[in-house]
Amino acid sequence: MNFGINNQIRFIGITIVALTFIFLINNFFNFWGNWPGVIMFFNHQGILGELKEPLTNTLLIQSILQFLSYIFVIILSLVYVLITYNKNLQIESRQLSDLAAYIIRTCFWGVLLIGITDMILSFLRVEDLLIPIFGEELGMDLSRSNFRGVFVHFPLLIISMIIAYYTSTLGFLWLSFLVVIAEFQIVIARFIFSYEQTFMGDLVRFWYGALFLFASSYALINEGHVRVDILFTKFSRKGKALSNLIGSLILGIPICWVILFRGMWCKQCVINAPLTSFETSMSGYGMQVKYLMAGFLAIYALTMLIQFVSFFLSNSSILIEETKNKKQLKNI
Repeated sequence: MNFGINNQIRFIGITIVALTFIFLINNFFNFWGNWPGVIMFFNHQGILGELKEPLTNTLLIQSILQFLSYIFVIILSLVYVLITYNKNLQIESRQLSDLAAYIIRTCFWGVLLIGITDMILSFLRVEDLLIPIFGEELGMDLSRSNFRGVFVHFPLLIISMIIAYYTSTLGFLWLSFLVVIAEFQIVIARFIFSYEQTFMGDLVRFWYGALFLFASSYALINEGHVRVDILFTKFSRKGKALSNLIGSLILGIPICWVILFRGMWCKQCVINAPLTSFETSMSGYGMQVKYLMAGFLAIYALTMLIQFVSFFLSNSSILIEETKNKKQLKNI
């Protein structure tokens, strides 16, 4: 079994992605399940500070499990690399891109289904039709964002995950078309029927934000982003690979981590606060999806990070290949 440079690079890339997922999972336990978190574990041990009151047995066990989860994924990443030690870097890179694409497909179907469903519910709410259709208790519940989020939006996200598994299209053309249709129906309703409600504009913003944030990582891997430089195009194949590798490690991945850490480090942070409170728009009877739009940032950072790791692996493969070719030429 050879744990050479290829497997070392695979281990770094896979560990970065795995630790990011564990951070997101622990973030859910911290702020939705009221678990203490890893920092509290270190504070309990007196490493990063001291607690006014030591953690109780249950909280201490939870914090230990959260700490061990990070250790576990590092070991699991190492085991995976050792088991698949003959795996090519380019194959690993493509699989990570496929993972990012699956997340994006899930989000596309999610915003499509949630957007249409929530718009209908918001329309019924504005026209006072929720209670006549669903009854008083359910009608009142559907007017509350936390109920609609848990019992309408989250099930639709699960359905979206299933649909995304069996589909291959990312749907950006369709989402662009739907943004145009949503804007067009505002014009028709306003100027022909003199009817306009807040939820109509909310739907445009909901889909528009999803379109740009979800498409970013897909455009990255397909060289769809505009390179504002005058040097890169003149680089050799090795120079381009080295530039992409350094950019991914020094700029790309850290920026994604900054977005996730800054937005999800505490309950009052810019991503966690709207998500945990099911925040809604203050503009009246609009759609109740504002909290999901905050989550778009987390999806953006996650998928971009996965694509940057994919870039790191694929360009490392190019550099290794170029180095081997150079050595072979010297030996001839």
